[in-house]
Amino acid sequence: MNFRVALGDHNINQNDGTEQYISVSRIVKHANWNTNSVSAGYDIAVLHLASSATLNSYVKVAQLPGNGVTLSHNYNCVVTGWGRTSTGGSLASILQQVTLPVVAHSTCSSSSYWGSTVKSTMVCAGGDGVHSSCNGDSGGPLNCAVNGVYQVHGIVSFGSANGCNLYRKPSVFTRVSAYISWINSAM
Repeated sequence: MNFRVALGDHNINQNDGTEQYISVSRIVKHANWNTNSVSAGYDIAVLHLASSATLNSYVKVAQLPGNGVTLSHNYNCVVTGWGRTSTGGSLASILQQVTLPVVAHSTCSSSSYWGSTVKSTMVCAGGDGVHSSCNGDSGGPLNCAVNGVYQVHGIVSFGSANGCNLYRKPSVFTRVSAYISWINSAM
């Protein structure tokens, strides 16, 4: 299969005039990734682009967090994507975004939340029963402003099989800061 990335896109059903389409020359998946066990972790890959992006007001570089950094409970971050806008709903054509508070690992891994399904290499956000990521958002970023600079702290990984926006079932993200050395080696 041939893949390409779309940068600067807003409405995926029309040409906004801001898009840049770049072919993917190589994909490096984590060696421990298992498509049959998303909750095992390692839900991360690095895409090598065939050419450089042109940075402008629609396409910017996001920073990676420091190695091992975890954000405090209730730290507000933003998830974006073109996934379903509700359980069983239609996919969004216009990029959606919602602010989700980080849920501390000690809370998210407790029995009343996700329990042992959530590993220390994951970060949870949301769980208020109202806002979450949803099907189709997978692979998208959880961006968090740290000292005024957005950092990609998470990658949408999974949510509850019972639906989106469930109370005490926050969205689960790959915690980028747990993979900094792996990312550097995959570059």
